[in-house]
Amino acid sequence: MRRRTFLKATASSLAVPYIVPSSIFGANAPSNRINVGFIGLGNQSTIDLPAFLNNDDVHVVAVCDVNRGSDGYRDASQFLGREPGKQKVDDYYSAKTKSGNFKACDASSDFRQLLSRDDIDAVTIIVPDHWHAIITIMAAEAGKDIYCEKPLSLTIRQGQAMVKAVRKHQRVLQTGSHWRSGPAVRTACELVRNGRIGTLQKIHTFIAPNNAESPGPGWKAMPVPDGFDYQTWLGPAPEAPYHHDRCFYRFRFILDYSGGQTTNFGAHSNDIAQWGHGSDRSGPVEFEDAGSEWPEPGSLFTAPTRVAFRARYDDGVEIHCQTVTEKGKPNAGARFEGSEGWVEVSSKGLSASSKSILTSEIGPNEIHLERSNPSRTENVYKNYLPDHVRNFLDCVKSRQDPIEPVEVGHSTATLCHLGNIAMRLKRNIKWNPEAEEIGGDEEAAAMLSRPMRAPWQL
Repeated sequence: MRRRTFLKATASSLAVPYIVPSSIFGANAPSNRINVGFIGLGNQSTIDLPAFLNNDDVHVVAVCDVNRGSDGYRDASQFLGREPGKQKVDDYYSAKTKSGNFKACDASSDFRQLLSRDDIDAVTIIVPDHWHAIITIMAAEAGKDIYCEKPLSLTIRQGQAMVKAVRKHQRVLQTGSHWRSGPAVRTACELVRNGRIGTLQKIHTFIAPNNAESPGPGWKAMPVPDGFDYQTWLGPAPEAPYHHDRCFYRFRFILDYSGGQTTNFGAHSNDIAQWGHGSDRSGPVEFEDAGSEWPEPGSLFTAPTRVAFRARYDDGVEIHCQTVTEKGKPNAGARFEGSEGWVEVSSKGLSASSKSILTSEIGPNEIHLERSNPSRTENVYKNYLPDHVRNFLDCVKSRQDPIEPVEVGHSTATLCHLGNIAMRLKRNIKWNPEAEEIGGDEEAAAMLSRPMRAPWQL
């Protein structure tokens, strides 16, 4: 069945609004509530779902996942999937109403059912990266606002299509690079943008090492577990035998589904770099490998085991992105080096070459970057995902762009994808950030997109 036919056929039967006790939402009138559907109930949902539920003007009405429920996501203690996700939502509202038996959340295995509902205003997309573009574009076509986890895309061409769809259908999209909502990150970028370290010369971005070891050459296929729709999980990706380490959390280390830690932690670290450089809607013009390392041929994992690439902006500033393995070093962040000092922001907090840089106040006529929550002032690293989500919800109501709109998420993902391309080919890549094209290298240019397995297409 074609997509539009499916949506039309299922809309009338599934778009049934629930009657919800007003006590759940406090003073928020029904007209002010945002009905949200969750697509993907894996590891990241364990923090994303509470971040949405804890807002009184949000009602999570439906969840969706191809896995009915299983353990073995990030670690053996996580039992996740659509039924555990539905239970979490129902338990939350039961506790809030003190009824003990609130069961209004719907659960399905097909995201198209969720998108067809007229009573859903916004969706969260927390699925493997190879599904981001298709679901985002279909959500925009269905009139839903979108919170899409980072990295925004699997390929640069997919990111371009996502930008086009979001703008064509006038949707709000927040990219889930939530470090941008942290005060320490904003402070660091404002200090750099306002010349507190002199002329910016170099940026170091930090990437955490892989936190799982690949099954090596000769790995064996496994039976698909009961309740897991593996073919739908694969979706547009190539046909491949099932293995537990292919799916769930560890999809991140296989290039058919993601870009490894380059796009995972890089969607935070390189996002910070571009914000501080003032190029978060553009990007570098040249990329090259700087000693990356890769799994043994025949391994299940195919993403780099050690990230190391350099990029250069047209103003001469260089960005050096690499895996940091030394004990006690930050697992993500950026260090800005200038002619008169340096500023670093990471999982270890905010630091600088001198105290005077950190205590410097940004004047009223200087550059002030956007704040998700103006009341936040801490210059240490914390989980600012709730502020990132709140910023998205506020923009759903105001129809303004959030702090990490689709173009910015696309720009950050593009930098990461180009880094991976340069590392894979082990040669210099020339990039035109305005035309969004690779010049003079047909093999590299072909990596801007990937074929999709039928019947899926953009």
